[in-house]
Amino acid sequence: MNAVPSSRTLLGYALLTDGLATGATGALGLFGGNALSEWLGLSPALLRGAGGGLLPFAALLVFLSLRPLAPRALVWAIIAINVTWTVDSFVLLASGWVQPTVWGQAFVAFQALAVAVFAGLELIGLKQARVVPA
Repeated sequence: MNAVPSSRTLLGYALLTDGLATGATGALGLFGGNALSEWLGLSPALLRGAGGGLLPFAALLVFLSLRPLAPRALVWAIIAINVTWTVDSFVLLASGWVQPTVWGQAFVAFQALAVAVFAGLELIGLKQARVVPA
């Protein structure tokens, strides 16, 4: 299995920042879903479900960012998950499945764009990293 350096590299910092932002967004959705629902025009179940799903992913990102090496395939999977999240967020807005307020549309679009930036930074960091046999 191939691994890449993660701590103290662009990849590590991107994973850490992604993990912290994902954790904050997840906690906001999980614990604040009821309060945010009316303001965003998104159902509490959607906010809580997405938030709850983000927390384990955030923990993985932070964990990997602190390790000296990260499995290359796992980093590729994280990038793919981030790209999928970005696309799905815009599909959600365009689908008509939800009727978010203007604030809800802005929230979904902003977090989708932030996730796209993290995916790009992680890709750049992965491409810069030298492969280390694990």
